[in-house]
Amino acid sequence: EVQFVESGGGLVQAGGSLRLSCAASAYRFDDYAITWLRQVPGKEREAAACISAGGQSTTYADSVKGRFAISTDNIKGTVYLQMHNLKPGDTGVYRCAAAHRCGSAWYMGEGQGTQVTVSS
Repeated sequence: EVQFVESGGGLVQAGGSLRLSCAASAYRFDDYAITWLRQVPGKEREAAACISAGGQSTTYADSVKGRFAISTDNIKGTVYLQMHNLKPGDTGVYRCAAAHRCGSAWYMGEGQGTQVTVSS
């Protein structure tokens, strides 16, 4: 299975911003929904953000709504997660994966992830 490759994580102070990138050459954005998953220590993995196939709609976890934005660049074959007003609770590993629809629990191509650390 071809995996996504995530990048852009790092250490940032609370209130700061980061933009994560995910290269997705094997999955056409017109055919698949793309989800950013995150694993925060001590919590269940959650779908932080999702963009539908074709990019017509986006969904966000309540914990990130209003602070995170998911987008795609079809020419570059890249999915982005712009994160603002980061909080220590956002610390974790962020991975992207394809799905047949947002909200599906069946993911494809989940990558190794990129670490985001938010200091207080």
